[in-house]
Amino acid sequence: MKDLAERGRFGDYGGRYVPESLVAACAEVEDAFREARSDPGFRERLGTLLALHVGRPTPLTPAPRLSAELGVTLLLKREDLTHTGSHKINNVLGQALLATRMGRTRLIAETGAGMHGVAVATGAALLGLRATVFMGERDVERQALNVFRMRMLGAEVVPVGVGSRTLKDATSEAMRHWVGATGEAYYCVGSVIGPTPYPWMVREFQRVIGDEARGQCAEALASAVPDYVVACVGGGSNAAGTFAGFVDTAARLVGVEAEGGAGASRGRLGVLHGFRSLFLQDEHGQISEAHSIAAGLDYPGVGPEHAYLRDLGRARYVTVSDEEVVAAAVRLARTEGIVPALESAHAIAWVIRAAGAGELPPGATVLITLSGRGDKDMSTLKELV
Repeated sequence: MKDLAERGRFGDYGGRYVPESLVAACAEVEDAFREARSDPGFRERLGTLLALHVGRPTPLTPAPRLSAELGVTLLLKREDLTHTGSHKINNVLGQALLATRMGRTRLIAETGAGMHGVAVATGAALLGLRATVFMGERDVERQALNVFRMRMLGAEVVPVGVGSRTLKDATSEAMRHWVGATGEAYYCVGSVIGPTPYPWMVREFQRVIGDEARGQCAEALASAVPDYVVACVGGGSNAAGTFAGFVDTAARLVGVEAEGGAGASRGRLGVLHGFRSLFLQDEHGQISEAHSIAAGLDYPGVGPEHAYLRDLGRARYVTVSDEEVVAAAVRLARTEGIVPALESAHAIAWVIRAAGAGELPPGATVLITLSGRGDKDMSTLKELV
C-alpha cells in the first residue's frame, strides 16, 4: 500500500485534480513532506510533541461489561484521551511542523465537528502560527463549544453559508482561499482526502494509532492480532491510521459510515476537492448532500485509500443509522463510563448490531478506535436521550 501511496495513486483513486494555480503549491508540499519524513530531526521533534503535548501513547482499554453483554472481547484504542480530545491532533502537529519547515506563517483548515479546527488552533498557538478555519454554518451552530475553543486559542473561524453549509462546503471554501495565499499560508487538510500528497501524508501522520495499537494488542491478546479492527469513516483518517497497523495481518478491517454519508458503501467514481474517489452523486453526476448526526462524518465521499481497500476486498464498509449511533453512545457511557464522540459511536453501533445478529463469532476479539470524546456532542445528545 505504501508504494502506491507514494506515487499519489491507490489503484484508480487519488491523484491531483486542482486548478493550475495550486499545482505548484501541492508539489511543494509533497517535496517538503518527502524530505521531512526522511529527516531524523523532524521525526524526533514530532515524536517529542506527541509524547509531551498530546499524551502518546494512548491506552488500549478493555471494555469488560460491554464485552460480557455482547459475548466478545472489546478493546478500545483511546484517541479520546489525547490533548484536544481526538485523533486530529496527531496529523495537525505533523503538518504544522511541516508548515514551519516550509517557512509558512499561517495555517488554513476546514472542519466539520470542530475537532480538526480545535487541533489546528492548538498547533498554531503552540508553534507561533496564525490559523484560519472554515466551518459550515450548520456545524457552527451545532458545535458552538468547539467554535469558542478555536477562538479562545486565537484562531479566526470563518462560517460558510453556501450549499449544505457543512463540511463539504467548508472544504471547498478553504481550498479557494488557499489559491490566493499559497505564499504565506499552508493548507492543513484534516482527513485522508484532497490532492496528492494529502491522503498519503495524513495517513502517515495518523498511522501512530495503528502502530501503537498493534504493539498493545500483541501484549494484551494471546493471538497477538485482534479478529476485527473497527473504526468510523467519514473522509477516513482515524480508520486509515488504524488500518495501517493491521493491513498486513489476518485481522478483518471494518469501516463504519453514516447511513446518510456512505461514500465507500454507496458512492460512485467522481472527482471532488482535488482527488478521485467514491462520492454520493445524483443521476446527473452531481455531488449529493451527505447527512449524519455526527458533523465529522457529514462528507459525501471517502478517502482514496479506503475506496481502494474496498475494491480489493481487504476492508469492508458498512453503515449505521443515527438512532443506532445515539443508542451506542448511551450504552458505552452506561457500561464503561466513557462518553464517545458521535463519530466514534458509529463503530460501537456496528459492533453491537453485528454481535446481536451473530455476525461476530462468540469470543471474537474486536479492536475499536475511539476517535474522540463526546463533550462536543452534549447539546445534541441532550435533546435525544
